[in-house]
Amino acid sequence: MHTILDTEITYLPGVGPKKAALLNEELGIQTFADLLFHFPYRYIDRSKFYKISELHKDLPYIQVKGKFTHFETSSIGKGRKKLTGYFGDETGIVEIIWFQSTNWIQSSLKKTSEYVIFGKPTSFGNQINIVHPDIEDYNKWQNKLVNALYPQYSSTEKLNQSYLNSKAIQKLVDTLLKKVKGQIYETLPVYLRTQYNLKSLEESLFEIHFPTSVAILNQAQYRIKFEELFYIQLNLIQAKQRRKESSVGFVFDRSNDKLVKECFFRKIPFDLTNAQTRVLQEIRQDLISGKQMNRLLQGDVGSGKTLVALLTALIAIDNGYQACIMAPTEILAQQHYRSISKFLDGLDVNIDLLTGSVKKKARTRIHEQLVSGKLNLLIGTHAVIEDTVVFNNLGMVVIDEQHRFGVEQRAKLWKKNNLPPHIMIMTATPIPRTLAMTLYGDLDVSVIDELPPGRTKIITKHFKDSDRLRVFGFIKKQIALGRQTYVVFPLISESENMDYKDLEDGVEGYSRAFPIPDYQISVLHGRMKPDQKEISMNIFEKGQTDIMIATTVVEVGVDVPNASLMIIESAERFGLSQLHQLRGRVGRGSDQSYCFLMTGEKLSESAYNRILCMVNSTDGFEIAETDLKLRGPGDLEGKQQSGFTFDLKMANLSRDGQLLQYVKDIATEILEKDPELTESENHVLAVQLKEQNKGKIDFSKIS
Repeated sequence: MHTILDTEITYLPGVGPKKAALLNEELGIQTFADLLFHFPYRYIDRSKFYKISELHKDLPYIQVKGKFTHFETSSIGKGRKKLTGYFGDETGIVEIIWFQSTNWIQSSLKKTSEYVIFGKPTSFGNQINIVHPDIEDYNKWQNKLVNALYPQYSSTEKLNQSYLNSKAIQKLVDTLLKKVKGQIYETLPVYLRTQYNLKSLEESLFEIHFPTSVAILNQAQYRIKFEELFYIQLNLIQAKQRRKESSVGFVFDRSNDKLVKECFFRKIPFDLTNAQTRVLQEIRQDLISGKQMNRLLQGDVGSGKTLVALLTALIAIDNGYQACIMAPTEILAQQHYRSISKFLDGLDVNIDLLTGSVKKKARTRIHEQLVSGKLNLLIGTHAVIEDTVVFNNLGMVVIDEQHRFGVEQRAKLWKKNNLPPHIMIMTATPIPRTLAMTLYGDLDVSVIDELPPGRTKIITKHFKDSDRLRVFGFIKKQIALGRQTYVVFPLISESENMDYKDLEDGVEGYSRAFPIPDYQISVLHGRMKPDQKEISMNIFEKGQTDIMIATTVVEVGVDVPNASLMIIESAERFGLSQLHQLRGRVGRGSDQSYCFLMTGEKLSESAYNRILCMVNSTDGFEIAETDLKLRGPGDLEGKQQSGFTFDLKMANLSRDGQLLQYVKDIATEILEKDPELTESENHVLAVQLKEQNKGKIDFSKIS
């Protein structure tokens, strides 16, 4: 449905082709609607007057009232002039400066009149001044209806140079609102607006740009937030309902659990945690339902997700189907292969590993055994989604660290069978509840929120570069006790632009502090060839080296129980999620484990808060919530995740979690009564969903 809001911005009076191109390039504004939803990022209270004696350069935009005492004109070269007006009240004088239209400005201002000046205080030397402010006769200002809250719009340096600053954008918005008044169609049905006391869309937009009061502004912003989050949930919940209704899945009968029972009773030397047992029961219900499973498995580092993945794969194999586990890196795939092979040793299961480094002869054998059905379980990297890889009857797919794969990549696995296999996607990166409700709202979610018994709490400490000798002393004590240490650097080689420790420098420094033959050091980074990585990992796993110096390639898939110390160099360079993942590489044995966060002497506020969070908490979900608050939701690009794009102009997932749950309940109730939104009262909802999903590929069936 085409409306006036779809009109290209170039046709708005005051814009034109050149400004339109700039607005598109700098702010992504292409249409009337884009400008209408380019909301102010803050408001300035125009009802408040400052005294001139209170002004200083660190203040935002301010308003003063007074009279001009006199004007001075000076030359600034090349025929240009500067006009300085001396503006005073009972507390002092401030300089008002103009570089353009100086003759007209001087002739239009009167010394006897009282004016209101609005602008940003700056300073030159010790003198406070205001450059090119807004000026209005005080009597006219009093007689006009002036909005107390003055909107400020985000702009860019390039836009400012083309006279498209905040004030210019405000004028364009004002022009646009007058042009589209009465033509902004409602996007929520009447019954919803009435029931939940929501303002109309048109009134909300007018109030957000030019608010008449703080209370009404809050109501207008709430209306926009409600709508944004409501349609996300409506979209996701409907997609989930449709998938469950339409997707037929293989039925995996409980009576066929021969391998599952053998593995469980003969090979697993410990009891499952209550959380693992609960998650397996949830998976079981999916697998006997006759519908395709599409489940997200969340679990903190070391919570036992791999074992759940193995038992889930064995359920498929017990029922005569093949299973596949895909990991994002060779190291993680190899780690899964080694650990799962130990559990399967002696069982009638044919397992193999397929990565980019597998030689042609072995690759050909794997391909043949997959086609024949002889190969039951394939573990691999992106190599498993190549067109040459053909399964006989793929029934279960497990994607580990799924956020590292694109949706299209994952989709290639489901297409390797006429009937899509069951899907379980896993992540060791705990996802805040609000993000899970948006990114994965169309999936069923299981959470392993319990660590296996016997796991010791990792002691995390913060050290600065000046503490390095103390840290080296502690490493030597750990090595003397027979334990091993990871040292992780953020970069492989020195960068001119980033003042962080780099791995090549680090190897040199640690080699001096821990010389051969008393100490042995191995190195691991992403530029090494696969066979070099494997050798480096093997000698560390076997205890032949004391220190592993690595980049974040060790973030996932490295499991050495004897490693009890993780040193993260330039820890301020890492995000919370990555710091937590790296810390999870230790604490896998019975010894007390430690994580030392090494930083420079000076830290930004955000870096300090991240370090503080890591020192104070080992709970991945708590850390994830803190990360969301510190960084915001980031890029929620649906194509990378669940298939929906979340372009939030007003709502904020780190602050509006309660509202998100509220609108989710409302959306659920609506769809329970009218799943396809065919009732007349829901016509607006159906139209809006169709518009939002226009041109998008439906990834809802492929997680």
